[in-house]
Amino acid sequence: MKITTKLLAAAFVLFGAHIQTVKAENIKAFAATSVYFEQNATDGDGEVVLKVNGGDEGMSKLKVVSPDGRTVIDFTASDASTLGIRQFVFESPEPEDIEGLKMAYKEGVYTFTGITSSGDKLHGKAELSHKLPNTVSFIQPKANAHDVIVEDLIINWTSVRNVSAYIIKIDQEDLDVNLEAKLSGTSTSFAVPNGFLRLGTEYKLGIGTVKEDGNASFIETTFKTAGSSKS
Repeated sequence: MKITTKLLAAAFVLFGAHIQTVKAENIKAFAATSVYFEQNATDGDGEVVLKVNGGDEGMSKLKVVSPDGRTVIDFTASDASTLGIRQFVFESPEPEDIEGLKMAYKEGVYTFTGITSSGDKLHGKAELSHKLPNTVSFIQPKANAHDVIVEDLIINWTSVRNVSAYIIKIDQEDLDVNLEAKLSGTSTSFAVPNGFLRLGTEYKLGIGTVKEDGNASFIETTFKTAGSSKS
């Protein structure tokens, strides 16, 4: 069978149109994707955290694939979830077997793909490192300190090199109160707001060092304020 020049030309036109259609497919970037490693040096446990933000629109599907090709997240919204989910935060268990955690979540690039409720495709990547920053040392109050002042308390710690931020956490479970602040990597002190601490009460204090990639190392202690607690 002879193929005329006109038929060949028509075939190339159709084929070219198909290529342009594929290239023009609507694939957008996620608003944000991240994966990072955290360790509590005091308790000896760790966790991996994955965060993804689809932007203004909700996601009906989300898939995350690890560097070795394993699917670590595979989410599909139910039929009733017509608007989808806009943002996710996934946290692994917190085992003391840090090496096992590293094996489960290997270093390298994690690939994020999703579909919005309107059908747009989303794509993004984030890289996980197992390298953690060094921890600080408590200066004031000292670890397990007693008779700590409740007014004008300044928390101080040692400086750590090559960190982008410090995170301060103060918790009191019985009172169901907590305070968290993120400070610059050049900070070595934090002023506790007056009125937050109560007399004669024990608090948990945690200070975390955070690298540019999000990896963080925390140490924790407790301190007790001076005086008698008030009901």
